[in-house]
Order: sequence, then C-alpha cells, then structure tokens
Amino acid sequence: MEKFTKDKQYRKFCAYGFLKNLRFFDPFIILFFREAGISFFQIGTLIAIREIAVNILEIPSGIIADSVGRRRSMIFSFISYILAFLMFFFFKSYTLFIPAMLFFAFGEAFRTGTHKAMILEYLRRNNQLEYKVPYYGHTRSWSQKGSALSSLIAGVIVFTTSNYHAVFIFSVIPYILELFLMMSYPSYLDHSGEEEERKNISLREKVSSTLRGLLRIIRQPDSRRTLVNSSFFDGMFKSLKDYIQPLLKSFIVTIPFFTAYSATRRIAVLSALVYFVLYMLTSTASRNSGRAAGLFRSHERGLNSYYIIAALIAFGIGLLVWAGAYIPALILFIIYYMLQNLRRPVMTGTLSGKIPHETMATGLSVESQGKTLFTAVIAPVAGFFVDTLGLGAAMMILAFLLIVVYPFVKFKTPAE
Repeated sequence: MEKFTKDKQYRKFCAYGFLKNLRFFDPFIILFFREAGISFFQIGTLIAIREIAVNILEIPSGIIADSVGRRRSMIFSFISYILAFLMFFFFKSYTLFIPAMLFFAFGEAFRTGTHKAMILEYLRRNNQLEYKVPYYGHTRSWSQKGSALSSLIAGVIVFTTSNYHAVFIFSVIPYILELFLMMSYPSYLDHSGEEEERKNISLREKVSSTLRGLLRIIRQPDSRRTLVNSSFFDGMFKSLKDYIQPLLKSFIVTIPFFTAYSATRRIAVLSALVYFVLYMLTSTASRNSGRAAGLFRSHERGLNSYYIIAALIAFGIGLLVWAGAYIPALILFIIYYMLQNLRRPVMTGTLSGKIPHETMATGLSVESQGKTLFTAVIAPVAGFFVDTLGLGAAMMILAFLLIVVYPFVKFKTPAE
C-alpha cells in the first residue's frame, strides 16, 4: 500500500524531478550533432568523453556530498550544467563540444546519486523507508512529466527557429530555478546521522569514514552483483535510447505530413508529439512501479524478468528497423522506455537496502560510476556499428550482448 506522506518536502522532490527534466535538447540531441556535421562514431566518442569524465568524478563527488553537504554538491551541479548549455548554444564544432561535454559531466557527477540519497535520508528520518519504491516511483513520475512537457516546448522552439541550437539556451531557465529550489531544502538533508556529532568531526575524518563505508560495500558479493547488474543494464539503455531520434527522422521523412514545411520543422512537430506520448507513458510506469513490483515474489525476481524482457525488446527493435518496419519499431522503443521506468525505482529500492545510510550518496555514486563506465565503452561501439552496419543491425548486436552477459549479472532469487 502507498501510504507515505505527501508533504511540502515531497512536493519539492517532485518539483526537482520536473524541472531537472526540462532539458529541451533531449528529443533532438542526436539530430543536433548530425546537423553540426558529426558522424555517429564521433557522437559516440563525445558521449564516451562525457561518461569517462563522470566516471572519474563519480566517487569523489559522492564522497564530497556525504562529507561536506549534499545541497552544496547539487548547487555546484546545476551551475556546471548551465555553463555546458551555454557552450553548446554558442559553439558549433566537434572540438569545441568537448569542453561543453566536460562541464556537463561535472553536473552529472555531482547530481547522480546525491539527490536519491537525500530522498532516502528524508524517508529514514521520517520512518517511511518501507515506502521507498513507490515514493521514489512517484517522484520519478514527475521527472517523466517534465520530459513530456519538455518535448512539446522543444518542438515549438525548433519549429519556430528552424534549428536545434536554440533548445540549449532555453534549457538554462529551469536549471536556474533548480538552484533556488536546492537552497530551500532543509539543512538536515545535507548529511546522515546526528548533526551535533558531525560538527565535532574533521573533514579528513568524515572522508575517511565515508571511504571505509565504500570499501565495505565493494567487498560484499551481493552488493557488488547488484551494482554491476544495475550499471550494465542502465549503461546499455543510455547508449541506445537516443537512437529513437534517427529512427523517428527516417519514419517522418517518408510520410506526407506538413509537406509545406521544411524537414526540420516536420521532424520537430512529430518528434515532439511522439516524445510527449512516450514520457507520459513512462511517467505512468514510474508511478506504478511499486504496484508492478508487487506482482513478483521478490524484487530480485522482478529485476531479472525486466532484464530479459528488455533484451528481447531491444533485439526486436533492431530486427524491425532492419526490415524497414518503422512504426512497430517505434512502439517497441516506447515499451523499452516504459520498462526502464518500471525497473529503475525497484533497483533504487534494492540498492538502498544494501548500502549503509551514512554512505548512501557514495554507494549510489558507485552505481552511477559503473553505469557511466559501461556507457563510455558501449556508446562509441554503438556509433561505429550504426555508421557501418545501420541502426537495425547495431541494435540486434547490442541486444545479443545483453543476453550473453545475463548469466553473470542475474540476481539470485530467494528460491535459489
């Protein structure tokens, strides 16, 4: 049952997710790079640069968040994002996109894991940890609603300006609002444990304590398997999810719709509509993740099922694209997104049960680091396959990799 308290802080958590996902560039990021004359392989290398930078910064950022304050880390994160957006808006070449990606990486590293840790700390202090899956699912659903609205606004921006650069300057606005939202969070969410006790501990002792907690997490086989499973699955999803954009483009240019307008404007309108529907559905999936998890005898069994189904869907997408069946492929892509948003809250809840609360930001940052490491490896490979073999074949190859790896990362269920 979902009986958690929907108070002022709950609404702030929801507002955070909503504003964070007003990234107006998301529905067009691949097309933006392609418009700048960049190959799919180069796009993959840019993603790899971003992910490697995030990977290097991930654990230090988690340690900083747990040691000196999670709100400060989040504020620094949004400042970094804003600088990245401005650079993408003003720069127009592969070389100059690299520093923009690095600033984006700083934003990602200081955000991922940190806000989840704040939510879990809030639930712990308010004796509501038993509701962590539905609670996180509800807040995540607002992220997806933000993405849905973002896609419509992005479509209007691109339709009006006839280019993809403008979406970055408009993305600055919600992130400035995020800065003020973070400042309004209660100070006790900066850390876990008694604040009076922490005041008497030096920064060096705080960092040392956090590192010891991190080593305890890594040494536990069950925790390691959970981190690797989550990291690999999400890394693959991050590497594949944006390829819905060239798929949409291939479909849109073949249909007689808005023929009086340029291809860019036609793509803007239909992409916005498709992404709006996609994110409204993923919002519903996130909101009902707690109920969906209840259909399985354990979270581990559910996570295993989600993994296998996602791998088969990804293979099906590739097969349909290879056959030129774009509409069924788009439908499967949307289901793939929905499955990820059913799985993610369950995984967060599972991770939180295996990581000590005082090192929660660090532990979740380890998971994010693993995700970025896999993405850094997979993204250039995916780009190379798309350039040389086409999107359909690339999707089938990577989906097959998911299936091959499964025996090594699957969860042991209670019956085993």
